Amino acid sequence: MSTEDAPSKVRYRKDGKIAILTLEDPPANCYSHAMMRDLDSAILDARFDAQVEVLVLASAGTKFFCAGADIGMLENADPVFKYYFCLHANETLLRLEHTPKLVIAALQGHCVGGGLEVALACDLRIGCRGSGKVGLPEVALGVLPGTGGTQRLTRLVGKDKAIPLMATGDNFDYECALDLGIVHELFDAERDGLSFEEQVLEYARRFTTPRKAAMSVGHIKRACQGGDGLPLEQGLALERELQAKLFASADAKEGLSAYLEKRAPNFRGR
Repeated sequence: MSTEDAPSKVRYRKDGKIAILTLEDPPANCYSHAMMRDLDSAILDARFDAQVEVLVLASAGTKFFCAGADIGMLENADPVFKYYFCLHANETLLRLEHTPKLVIAALQGHCVGGGLEVALACDLRIGCRGSGKVGLPEVALGVLPGTGGTQRLTRLVGKDKAIPLMATGDNFDYECALDLGIVHELFDAERDGLSFEEQVLEYARRFTTPRKAAMSVGHIKRACQGGDGLPLEQGLALERELQAKLFASADAKEGLSAYLEKRAPNFRGR
C-alpha cells in the first residue's frame, strides 16, 4: 500500500470554529514518520481554514495520548533516516507553534516520551485527572528527548527542574505535572455528563468569537512565540507590528467601542 493509499493516522474534523486533530494509531498512538506527515498536513489545513480559530490536539482512546515515537520503526531505520525523521518532527512542531491560532492539547491517558514533546509544542495543556503518567524516559533507551524535549521543557520549567526530570527518566502523574507547570489545568474523565474531550471543547470555545477576539489571541501567541529568545528591543518591535495589525482590525474597533459603551463586545474575527 502506498503512502497516499494508507489511512490517515491523524483524524481531522471541525466543531464550529474549533479544528480537532486526533492522533489515531492504536494501541498507543506512537508516532511514525507517516503520522508526523499526517499531523503536518492537518496543521496546515487548520492554519489555512479561515473559519478555524482554535486547534485542539487530542487522541483516540483513553489509555494513551501518545507513548512517543514508534521504537520498532527507529530500530530498523538507518541513521540518515533517523536524522531526517527528527528534523521533520521538529519542523512539524515548529509549524504548530508558529500558527497564529491557539492550540490546546487534550491529554488523556499516558503522555510520555515523544508524546509529551508533542504536547509541549501546544499553547495550553489540559490533563485528565488520574488517567495516566507523564514524563520523558528516553534516558532508559540510551538517547535523549530528541523531538524538542530538552529545549521546550527547559524553557518551561527551568534547567534546575528539567535536567533531573530527564536524567532520571521518571514518569509522574498529572497532579505532579500540574504542580510543575507542565499542564495548565486538570479535568475529570467525566463531569456533568460531559466526556473529557467535550469538556476541553467547551473550554476551547472560550477563545473563539464572538466571546473572545480570536485574532487578538492568535497575535498574543505570535508575539510570545516569536519574541521568545529575542533581545528586548527586537521583541518590542515584533510586538508593535502585531499591535498595529490589531489596531487596524474591526474587532479592535468593536472592543474599544464596547468598553466605552459599557457593553459586552461582539467579536467577529476580522
